[in-house]
Amino acid sequence: MQEEKKINEPSLTQKIEWRRLLSYKWVVKNIPFFLFLSVLAVLYIYNGHYADKLVRKINVTEKHIKELEYEYKTVKSEVIFRSKASELAKAVEPLGLKELVAPPVVLSPQEEKKK
Repeated sequence: MQEEKKINEPSLTQKIEWRRLLSYKWVVKNIPFFLFLSVLAVLYIYNGHYADKLVRKINVTEKHIKELEYEYKTVKSEVIFRSKASELAKAVEPLGLKELVAPPVVLSPQEEKKK
């Protein structure tokens, strides 16, 4: 029974070792390492926030690009529609311009000399 009790209970020397590890000297000795871990933790947190902000900015930019693409396609289709001959004739009719019905006359320099 005494052997079983010794196996299950931590020995007195193990308890003393933990106290010795967590002593004031050990903590002071490892302050640079703790500071290093603190800096790493801060950088890790900053990197996470920066990544989230960047993802949000990318999403906003993508939405803006899609809106501009739709606007480009709309304007392009309007320009193509308005550049048709029939639409041009309707647009310039209030100005007094009409579409030619007869073919254009070609003037040559020889005909001008005869007249």
